[in-house]
Amino acid sequence: QVQLVESGGGLVQAGGSLRLSCVASGPISRINHAGWYRQAQGKQREFVARTDIMHVASYADSVKGRFTISRDHDKNTIYLQMDSLDPEDTGVYFCYCNIQDRRDWGIKDYWGRGTQVTVSS
Repeated sequence: QVQLVESGGGLVQAGGSLRLSCVASGPISRINHAGWYRQAQGKQREFVARTDIMHVASYADSVKGRFTISRDHDKNTIYLQMDSLDPEDTGVYFCYCNIQDRRDWGIKDYWGRGTQVTVSS
């Protein structure tokens, strides 16, 4: 069974940095596109960043120039480097991966359980 596990969240002061990781495991043939979403308390989940299989990245306007998404194909891992953090970046960060299952070649999105990021002012 495919699973995603995020790590790297925590408490940081405004202006600081964190690096999130998302490791995909299981019967994976290929990870197509992947990315990060976040959800602040009382708000809807929102898009943060995405990377495709060719490493082409896209970002929400609110994080452009501060966050960088990357991936390691060999390790089935997606990263989110977050710099110049602001209290508005506080929330639970969720990773998703669009994965082809090597058992039946089916393609679907998988989600992790999230990692908490808290930025203090």
